[in-house]
Amino acid sequence: MTHDPRTETVHAQTARARKAGFAAFVGTTIEWYDFYVYATAASLVFGTVFFPESTDRLTGIAAAFATYAVGFFARPIGGIIFGHIGDRIGRKTALVVTLTMMGAATFLVGCLPGYASIGAWAPVLLVVLRFVQGLAVGGEWGGAVLMAVEHAPADKKTFYGGFAQAGNPAGALLATGLFSLISLQGNQFMLEWGWRIPFFASALLIIVGLIVRMKVEESPVFTESVKTVSAADQPVPILYAIRTNWASILLGICVLPVAIGGYYLVTTFATAYATDPSVGLSESVVLNALSVAAFIELIVTLGAAWLGDRFGRKRVVGIGLVGVAILAAPQFLLLSSGSIPLIFLIFILMRLAMTATYGPIATVLSQMFRPQARYTSISLAYQLSGAIFGGLSPLVSTLMFQATGSIVPVILLLVGMCALSLVCLIVAPQYVDEADDASTPVSLPLDGGRRS
Repeated sequence: MTHDPRTETVHAQTARARKAGFAAFVGTTIEWYDFYVYATAASLVFGTVFFPESTDRLTGIAAAFATYAVGFFARPIGGIIFGHIGDRIGRKTALVVTLTMMGAATFLVGCLPGYASIGAWAPVLLVVLRFVQGLAVGGEWGGAVLMAVEHAPADKKTFYGGFAQAGNPAGALLATGLFSLISLQGNQFMLEWGWRIPFFASALLIIVGLIVRMKVEESPVFTESVKTVSAADQPVPILYAIRTNWASILLGICVLPVAIGGYYLVTTFATAYATDPSVGLSESVVLNALSVAAFIELIVTLGAAWLGDRFGRKRVVGIGLVGVAILAAPQFLLLSSGSIPLIFLIFILMRLAMTATYGPIATVLSQMFRPQARYTSISLAYQLSGAIFGGLSPLVSTLMFQATGSIVPVILLLVGMCALSLVCLIVAPQYVDEADDASTPVSLPLDGGRRS
């Protein structure tokens, strides 16, 4: 019986794609777990532990969200540093370093004494470690996405890119789920030292992530580029990205407001808003609702990515953006209804709409750039958008709510972000790789990647 070499090649590519996809999922799960542990703690305890001199609850939360925003401002710097490493030395090397950095910073946050013990040094050290977290995430997402997408067959890029995206809800589920369990022990236990447990748990997760990540082969797109262009002839990635990809980087920044900033509005800010005395929900109810919603998102993320390959990745993202805009008002208004089933339902529905915007977006963004300096370009677009919309949206929303006493400005902000994302999504280019002629852009309508 003879073997078809082409069939063996397809099988080998599929096996590598699955391995890379699984590694992307595990790595991004751990990275986002660390990031969401901080976000959840900022919503619930950091205002008291690190900023106890604030005059009221919302001011303390705003101060905690300001340190939270520092991580987002560090992310573009991390994107440049690790984008350079990923474009010049290799995707795999960059990803091992980012995972180690994130785990160390998260563990050390759990070790920090509070304001009552060391005074102003407590928030200062918190900001420093948050900055290190931001550097790590800044280099992580772009590399994880590219490892998954660049290993994938041309007709399954969105699906395998979805593995990196599934790490987000998985990390959120782990973070909110663990905090939900800790909250059952009471608020005093949480404030005294219970909040530290999720930070300490990061150390164990990092070991697992490094073992998985070290076993993955380097990206074939990067390997091919090394063969065709000598190190001396390779342009400096950040200079090449700014000179050649500036228009696509700007488009990428404006495609992402909802996938990044909107997500934190309906999770991080929603947690602070729902537990405000004016709304009156308990922490456990909100954390349980977020945990259920994250579990639903985890289940459907790969489905949304598969739909992107089947019907067009840009079309699926566009439908999700419309859904988020429609659900913006119910998301916040129902929190004060007092109906637990309705609150759980709206969190789930909003997360489903968010999943449609987020599941396929990794491949949308990666295919907006040619392979040269792709790691740097995708990282810049994603992390600059994160700094603007992700870092500032919870802080700005808290200040608007504090100033007006109304949730309406926050709802309008979310709807406006949907409109901006949708317009830029429509005009965003999509390129194809290698054998498909990487210099030829595919058609621009909401087809998500079909050849012209």
